[in-house]
Parts: sequence; C-alpha cells; structure tokens
Amino acid sequence: MDIEIGKLIFRTIFTYSMIVLVFRLMGKREIGELSLLDIVIFIMVAEIGAFTIEEPKRQLLEAIIPVFILLIIQRLIAWVSLKSKKFRDWFEGKPSVIISYGKIDEYEMKKQRYNLNDLMQQLRENGTRSIDDVAFAILEPSGKLSIFEKNEDGSEGYVYPLVMDGEVQQRSLKKMNKSAAWLIGQLNQKGYPSVEEISFCSIDKKGEWYIDIKNERR
Repeated sequence: MDIEIGKLIFRTIFTYSMIVLVFRLMGKREIGELSLLDIVIFIMVAEIGAFTIEEPKRQLLEAIIPVFILLIIQRLIAWVSLKSKKFRDWFEGKPSVIISYGKIDEYEMKKQRYNLNDLMQQLRENGTRSIDDVAFAILEPSGKLSIFEKNEDGSEGYVYPLVMDGEVQQRSLKKMNKSAAWLIGQLNQKGYPSVEEISFCSIDKKGEWYIDIKNERR
C-alpha cells in the first residue's frame, strides 16, 4: 500500500511538472487571449495528465510522447502564423467591427453569432455606461471586445491601422475614404518607400501617425 501511495505521489508531481514545463514553453498569453489551438491543446494535455495519475499501471512514456507532440504542433503553428499573415487570419480569424462611428453593425453581429446581451455585458465589464459613449468596438479573434470610447468633447478617438506585417489594411482605408495610392504617397513623403518594410502603421483621428519598421534595432 505504501509503495502504491508513493507511486501515486511521484506520478502526480511528475505530471504537474511536465504540464507546467509545456505551458511555459508555449509562451505567455492571457486566458482571454488564447487561440482555438491553445484551448484544444490545453484540454488535451489536461486529459493526458488525468489518465497518467488515474491509471498508474500505464507507462509514463505514454503521456510524455503525446504531450510533447502537442507542444511541437503548437510551436510549429505559432511559427507559421508569425511568418504568414494569411495563415494567421485563416487559422485564428480576423477582428470584426461591431460598433462603427457609434452605430451597431447588426449584420456583423449575426455573422459572428454575437448578440446584444453579449455586447452589453462586455460594455459593462469595461465600465462603459452607454452605447452612445462608444466610437468603435472591435470583436477580437479571442472573443474579447476592444472598446474605443468617444473623447470628452464627443469626438471619436479611434486609431486606424493602415499597415500590418507589410500589408495595406484596405478595410481601414475604406472607412477613411482613402485609397492605397494615397497611403503609399503619404509614406513616401515621410521617407518610407516600401510598404513591405513596415511592421505597423496607424493614424488617429487627429492625423498623428505611428510607423514601426520590421526588425528595427533599438
């Protein structure tokens, strides 16, 4: 009996240490920012950990191998997502504008299976008193609602992302009633001849620009 208890304690400590190590190697992300892949892997790792403890007759190798295969899958997909925006958009999804210029987009809400109760709950959690106080609200791929409230004078303080990972963001330009040619011309004037070299570029309602170059040394 003492041997069995000792074995159970060892397997519990070992499983705990292995899962902590795997999650550390997966990188730091908040629970609300987990992707679909992260959630699936977390569930599978938890199930593997459970049978490792509950079935002491099974070899530990039967848990170690699948857990580290899942880790390799997660790291590989994360690397591909980092290199390819198209893959990232397909795999993780794109953000959806739920409120634009203070107006609710019911069509987009239906498309995302997102209802008014969800919207009001997340507004309350953000401390937003009324939809009228919101300039823009964006539903992120993680399910989190990013809320941009109007300024005290009633103006909209939204920031438009114009370039991400070297790609022009046509949706933002459309909302601004601007073209890609206008954006390229503006960037050329500021000394940035190639859009592909830009990691992130944005402009706010006041016309202030933010531009970050890929692999720029600090």
